[in-house]
Amino acid sequence: MSTLFSDYRSPWETDEHTALRSHAAEFFAKEVTPHQERWALQHQVDRGLWDKAGTAGLLGLEVDEEYGGAGGNFGHEAVVLQELAFAHDTAFGFNIHSTICAPYLTTFGTDEQKERWLPGVTSGATVLAVAMTEPGTGSDLQSIRTTARRDGDHYIVNGSKTFISNGSHCDLLIIVAKTDPARGAKGISLIVAETRDLAGFERGRVLHKIGQHGQDTRELAFADMRIPVENLLGGVEGQGFAQLMQLLPRERLSIGISGMAMAEAAVLATIDYVKDRQVFGSRVVEYQNTQFVLAECMTEILAGRTLIDHCISKYLDGTLDATTASMAKLWGSDKQCEIVDRCLQLFGGYGYVMEYPIARMYAAARVQKIYGGTNEIMKTLIARAL
Repeated sequence: MSTLFSDYRSPWETDEHTALRSHAAEFFAKEVTPHQERWALQHQVDRGLWDKAGTAGLLGLEVDEEYGGAGGNFGHEAVVLQELAFAHDTAFGFNIHSTICAPYLTTFGTDEQKERWLPGVTSGATVLAVAMTEPGTGSDLQSIRTTARRDGDHYIVNGSKTFISNGSHCDLLIIVAKTDPARGAKGISLIVAETRDLAGFERGRVLHKIGQHGQDTRELAFADMRIPVENLLGGVEGQGFAQLMQLLPRERLSIGISGMAMAEAAVLATIDYVKDRQVFGSRVVEYQNTQFVLAECMTEILAGRTLIDHCISKYLDGTLDATTASMAKLWGSDKQCEIVDRCLQLFGGYGYVMEYPIARMYAAARVQKIYGGTNEIMKTLIARAL
């Protein structure tokens, strides 16, 4: 529950959210923070972390209680995202599983699909991932080439995906595929693959990224993979693109939330460091340059928090539009990169060493301006509202 502003409370945050914040902070301090370097070496978190997080009640917080969830709201997800950042995490795929993927099941899934899948999602027994990006297709989802051809009671899925977070652990994979290639965006559907012992499903190489080394990001391939027709999300073909567009603002807001929280975590870590580190007989914090850098960073973080809180409040009351969500993503990820970079400079050479959290934060931050739609696309979307 570290924060730069002890007297600041988000306008949407209730006592229930605050209690969750304390619980999440305690859990992550024990189960996440101490293992970052080891997870980076093995390119994935321990599979047991998912079970522990489920037992702690931290997964699927918005899922109805009848399926094992907390029956909460997006504010609960935001709290956990923030506390993960304050715990200096760059590995756990919570955002993919709980904040991004679970809402596809709760929003669009049939009653039968919810009953079949959601209890595992909330317990941690089932890890979620979504397969959108392809080797030749990034933000332009209409150009995907993965196909799902109907064959009796099954779809036969062929294609490949890349940059798939939770790619090593996923038990349930939401695949963006074309069920009718001739119809363009209207021919896209979301097909849910239950990956355990699934013939034709192949986990490809682990991608060696600039940062987030402990996040299991892989390539995936599908070769005549047969998926039951009842695994078509929502039960109606051709709804996939609309489903993706409906939830994209939420994904972009979550990136902004994580970005500003990580920026704040970087400043907190830097304050501790410069108060302890001495150069030329004086603590680094006593130099005017240090003070000015941190003063500017604190000011930008408070400004960013008010923007993010505004967006969370709008999401909670159902009025967040795509333009404003794009602003949250643009500002949050840009400021995350800028602030973490400025903080790293105050660490000197130690800021370049991966055993220091500031180095891992720096390396992890860069992708925030790319996924969820690049920041150039965010600017285009915002400009459309002019």
